[in-house]
Amino acid sequence: MNPFIVFIKTLSKTNKPIKMSASKSLYDIKIDSLQGASIDFSSFKGKKILFVNVASKCGFTPQYKDLQKLYNQYQDSLVVIGVPCNQFGKQEPGTSNEIEEFCQVNYGVSFLITEKVDVKGSEQHPLYRWLTSKTENGRKNSSVKWNFQKYLVDEHGELIDYYYSITSPTSSKIKKHLQ
Repeated sequence: MNPFIVFIKTLSKTNKPIKMSASKSLYDIKIDSLQGASIDFSSFKGKKILFVNVASKCGFTPQYKDLQKLYNQYQDSLVVIGVPCNQFGKQEPGTSNEIEEFCQVNYGVSFLITEKVDVKGSEQHPLYRWLTSKTENGRKNSSVKWNFQKYLVDEHGELIDYYYSITSPTSSKIKKHLQ
């Protein structure tokens, strides 16, 4: 029998939780900005990152205002990254230029926005595979239920938690991790 399997079986008999380590670092994942520039997540080491799948034509779209407020308040220690997605009610149909203009004109968004990606399904972007899979992030499984679901990552690239769309970006559930 594989010695690693024997070791795990021995540990599991102690009834102590075994923390799975992430199989891949968040900092190894590649994604482009709306303008097509490659985003290097490792440049954000030492800061928390809040990932939010965003859409321009959603009932939660006004959360852009609170995302910007959160970013302004904590920008020394927090990076907010909007990730456009058109998978929920086709509520992000725009091109990169249209998305960028919408965010700036309507909400004064100055935080980082990525290229439009799939956050679930067979074409799921590796970023969201990492955010939603315990085997990838070492912490917990989840599924993206709708636009404006939030994922908070700590200063070392470890998943802290995720928050459904109904949770405001300025909620104490999120802000308690930013103090």
